[in-house]
Amino acid sequence: MKMRMNCNTQALLILFFLSLITFNLSAQGDLLIFPKRIVFEGTRNRVQTLNLNNSGTETTTYRISYIEIKMDVDGKFQKITEPDSLQYFASPYLRFFPRSITLAPKETQVIKIQLTKTGELQPGEYRSHLYIQALPKEDALESPKKGKTEGIKINLTPIYGISIANIIRVGNPNAEVTIENTSFEKFKGSIPIVSMDFRRKGNASVYGDIIVKHISPDGKETEVAKMKGFAVYTPGSLRKTRIKLLAPEEINYNSGTLKISYYSQKKPKEKFAEATLDL
Repeated sequence: MKMRMNCNTQALLILFFLSLITFNLSAQGDLLIFPKRIVFEGTRNRVQTLNLNNSGTETTTYRISYIEIKMDVDGKFQKITEPDSLQYFASPYLRFFPRSITLAPKETQVIKIQLTKTGELQPGEYRSHLYIQALPKEDALESPKKGKTEGIKINLTPIYGISIANIIRVGNPNAEVTIENTSFEKFKGSIPIVSMDFRRKGNASVYGDIIVKHISPDGKETEVAKMKGFAVYTPGSLRKTRIKLLAPEEINYNSGTLKISYYSQKKPKEKFAEATLDL
């Protein structure tokens, strides 16, 4: 995309996009990352690894750094520089290497993350996000050639990134979750949607999968939705969400019950919370 302005100089505007994706393999553009989060449970295990794979067809350089994030009630992220009340950053107690990597197509690189200054950690949960940013190609940054009309030509070059939560838990942080304010609607008269609030108590974040099942009047259970990687991060105590449900012909949303369950991703799975909604 090109724009012209009345000016005799040239400039290049680069837009930065932060995208947080929660799948079994995190992905942004042509970058695959596993695992999708790093959690230090206590201070005994001081080193963990992150695997990065360039699944694209071009050699790409990535810059790695820590950023701090808070989550609002709708699950949106905002970069911050100072922690909110009862929020603690993990980055002062972590170091990683390398800090930049160049990956050829299909090449994989291991990032080592090390826990440090453990004697300074107080009981509780600490969180920061490791941000992996793809740098633009040199040809994308070259100044555009001058045309017949004077002015600025601005090339909008997106620089993609993905963040991975890094969490340190010291002592016995705990969390309790309840599912509240459940409601059902048919969006535009035909698309089934269930809405709910997740209330978190305690000094630990929660992270897991939401499963919604329809229970017919005769007791038949059918899974109609699954949302993976749903988090409620400290210090937030509330997160709202809406989930689109499958609408096969055999499901009658005018009767029966919706059962909403929230499970951890650990094995064996722990059920964080459950709620039902009569239709």
